[in-house]
Amino acid sequence: MSAAQLFVLRALEDGEAASLSDLAERTMTDRTSVSAVVDRLLVGRLVTRQRSSEDRRRAAIAITKTGRAKLKRAPLPPTALLMAGLDRLPPARLRALALGLRALSEEMGLAEGPAGMLFEDGLPDDTRRLAARRPID
Repeated sequence: MSAAQLFVLRALEDGEAASLSDLAERTMTDRTSVSAVVDRLLVGRLVTRQRSSEDRRRAAIAITKTGRAKLKRAPLPPTALLMAGLDRLPPARLRALALGLRALSEEMGLAEGPAGMLFEDGLPDDTRRLAARRPID
């Protein structure tokens, strides 16, 4: 299981079913990115996807018994540790870090487009092309 999958499972730990938009908000990422992670969790039967009882146009994603068992044995995902560390930073240091990370993402060619899920397996096609074109010194 990838760290991103573990992070999404943790976001469902409270037992409440969530839509893909809810999960994207909980994980602070793009809906498309979280959807890809949910698809992998569905294959592993760690989550279920059903029609929402409140809005039949939306899917309701819920953790399964198998998912809970995996979660009990799993360490905290790196993304959760990262977010906890960011929460503890004073505002001035957080702003400085944000500026530095924005500059880094621009240099890496990743500033445009939706936010991907950290620690998810595989690179988006645009990132693969960039990596092939701009070797790291």
